[in-house]
Parts: sequence; C-alpha cells; structure tokens
Amino acid sequence: MAATQQKRVRLSIDLSFEARLRIRKAAAKRDLSVRQYVLEAVQERVKEDLSEEMVRENLLALTARADPVLAALWDNPKDAAYNRL
Repeated sequence: MAATQQKRVRLSIDLSFEARLRIRKAAAKRDLSVRQYVLEAVQERVKEDLSEEMVRENLLALTARADPVLAALWDNPKDAAYNRL
C-alpha cells in the first residue's frame, strides 16, 4: 500500500427501504455516488457538531510552547503591558 493512501474501515448501517431510496435520489441530484454523498454529509455534520472543539484545539496550538517564534513575540517587555489588562 502506498504511503499516501489511508487504511479504510467499513461502517455499515441498516436503513429502511424508503430512507435508502431518498438517499439515492439525493445523491443522484448532486451527481454523486451514494458513498460520496453519505461521506460528505457525515463529514459536514461532524464538522458542525465538533466545531467548538476544533476551535479550542486550534487555539491550543497557538501557545508559546508549541511555537517558539510566537513565544519570542509574546514574551517581551512591550507585550507585558497587555498582561496587566
């Protein structure tokens, strides 16, 4: 397997016939396979549901420990005035 390919895992769900039909119609309307349609829909929902956590993780990445360049910018006498606010 090439280094750029990610290992895939299978996820199975049981649907009613009507739900499956609606998904197929919606996928066809966007000219996508059912797999593509469901994957995009799930990814969008996960992004929406976890957006607050993702913002928090991104903010944690902007710390002095994580980025020495930012540490040099933040930890200086001029910047110390902002620490007292």
